[in-house]
Amino acid sequence: MLLDQCQDIESRTFILIALSLRGQSSNCYSPTMPNKLSKETSPYLLQHAENPVDWFAWNEDSLQLAFQKNKPILLSIGYSACHWCHVMAHESFEDKATATLMNDLFINIKVDREERPDIDKVYQTAHQLMARAPGGWPLTVFLTPNQLPIFTGTYFPRELFKQILERVETYYQSNAINIKKQGQELQKALQRLDQTEKSSKLTLEPLKEARRKLESIFDDKYGGFGSAPKFPHPTHINSLLAAWEKSAKKEPPDLQSLFMASLTLKRMGEGGLYDHLKGGFFRYSVDQHWSIPHFEKMLYDNATLLSSYSDAHAATDEILFKQIAIETADWIIDDMQDEKGGYYSAIDADSEGEEGKYYVWTQNQVKDVLNEDEHLIASKYFGLTNQPNFEQKTWHLQKSIPLQEIKTSLPKNQINKKLESGKAKLLSAREQRIAPQKDKKILVSWNGLTIKAMARAARNLDRPDLAQSATDAVDFIRSRLWKNGRLLAVYKDGKARFPAYLDDYAFLAAGLIELLQYRWRSEDLALTYSLMKVVLEQFEDADGGFFFTSHDHENLIHRPKQLADEAMPSGNGISAQNFIILGHLLGDLDFIAAAKRALEASSSALKTYPEAHGSMLEALQSLVHPPELIIIRGTQGHKLNKWKQYVSTGYQPRRKSFAISSEETNLPEFLAQRKPRGEIVAYICQGTNCKAPITDFNQFTAALNK
Repeated sequence: MLLDQCQDIESRTFILIALSLRGQSSNCYSPTMPNKLSKETSPYLLQHAENPVDWFAWNEDSLQLAFQKNKPILLSIGYSACHWCHVMAHESFEDKATATLMNDLFINIKVDREERPDIDKVYQTAHQLMARAPGGWPLTVFLTPNQLPIFTGTYFPRELFKQILERVETYYQSNAINIKKQGQELQKALQRLDQTEKSSKLTLEPLKEARRKLESIFDDKYGGFGSAPKFPHPTHINSLLAAWEKSAKKEPPDLQSLFMASLTLKRMGEGGLYDHLKGGFFRYSVDQHWSIPHFEKMLYDNATLLSSYSDAHAATDEILFKQIAIETADWIIDDMQDEKGGYYSAIDADSEGEEGKYYVWTQNQVKDVLNEDEHLIASKYFGLTNQPNFEQKTWHLQKSIPLQEIKTSLPKNQINKKLESGKAKLLSAREQRIAPQKDKKILVSWNGLTIKAMARAARNLDRPDLAQSATDAVDFIRSRLWKNGRLLAVYKDGKARFPAYLDDYAFLAAGLIELLQYRWRSEDLALTYSLMKVVLEQFEDADGGFFFTSHDHENLIHRPKQLADEAMPSGNGISAQNFIILGHLLGDLDFIAAAKRALEASSSALKTYPEAHGSMLEALQSLVHPPELIIIRGTQGHKLNKWKQYVSTGYQPRRKSFAISSEETNLPEFLAQRKPRGEIVAYICQGTNCKAPITDFNQFTAALNK
């Protein structure tokens, strides 16, 4: 889609840059200004604080300096766990000769894409338009002082990078007219990307088409969608599980949707994408088989996959899905949760300068740790008897054959015990190694996804401690990042920074809605309402839908309005879902109307690329067929818990249930009208239309099973 809309961009620019040459640069390293990154809190920026490059953070002072010195800007965007960011740093940014060129010719600005996703979104899209190629990290963008791209790329080897530095600067000095024209055309192209044809006629046809398209790209041997590199795409999995559930009472049920979701989850959980010793998932697989990953562990991947696995267990009762959900949730609490409650961002791919070194094994390392029986089982189970699978010299652990197919003289009841004791010893040995660095900044948006996942898993797995973990994160954010009715996006080293983005508000509100279904706190409902009021007042486009940045945010060359899901769900889709749920829960028609405007504004995108808009399609489904809303009022105790547990059991994606103690009196009007009656009462509503209240448990279960 991007390529179709960029034909009028001045492609001659790239030829001119490639042909233009600059004279020799000084080989002496003589920085003119100190490196300013040492004053930052971002672990990624701090990784570059000792570079010989005169790095600046993105701020008004650094942007003004480019104007004052009439120098182009070299913008480098990455993140702390990024392997190729480290490679380019070691090759180029730590090299004095390269740094001299950069300092002589450019104002050099470093951006952590996790702190400033607004900047990253703008220039990733610009790169796709200009280079007609996918983006990624590190992202390297050469800009005019007024922030318009001149030339873009990702990772460059050092010698090529040095040539590009000279050629871009020469081109900048001699082609002002072409650069200005290119910048204007690029801005027009960026604006066209967010323009969709509006329609007031909303149907469920895009959901059917999305289901067909997902099947057309499904890998029916290894699971997943498309070929290498393979990403988890949990929104696809969630869409397929929901499609199966919707058809479960029909003839024939959509078993193919269940198969596609289940096979993908099974293959990912058995393969090398999953950490079989500690739990948690790596970023993505470099091959079709889910065998070898890029080894960074990101909080958002694990949050969204935790939701998918716990839902899949609720839907199928598959023990593998339960095991993976439990291990992933435990890993998040053990390794990624700050003692004050917030969740950390990521664990690096590299340790000791090598990607994956912390996780891979030689045969001798395994033999030194395990006894004979453990080694026999683990070697066969994890494929250590096969050829090395990582760089032809070491093994990355993954399930090679089913446990029951391992031939051994051990009694069957001993085989699993030996595997588990072997895994425990391997983990203990691994933890003696030099571990990858951990990015301990706390991002509200990723925390919101994790709060939702923990609350969902608490219900699906009957794990109250997971809900407590989520509650601790909520309280951390409320106390440190919710200031004067607005959110801040990032917390690190005691500092809350950067105005929050759409995803921060939407994901946190979605997490709170999920947590309210596990346990009720009126202050959490009040916070949820306040968050979505800010979305309505500060992020809504007059034409419908929601911008990624607020109305009072810093002006960039483009203001994105992202409809499609990427590695994370779309902020527009989650916002629309939140407005529909809250609108019905609170009887707030303005919220429902905002969701309707967003869906109407995105209707052409949903029709053209439905499979890329799973979050928006879930909102569409809820708007056309409002969710089943169940409100239970009663005194705290066994009976209330019994009713709540019954209504929460199983996979019910279109059911939203809230058990509210009779003692709660500070409730908004619609909920206040669902008054306690005697010891317990339930209200079953479709949207805002409620049936007669029910006080008998058998009548309650019968009404739910109709």
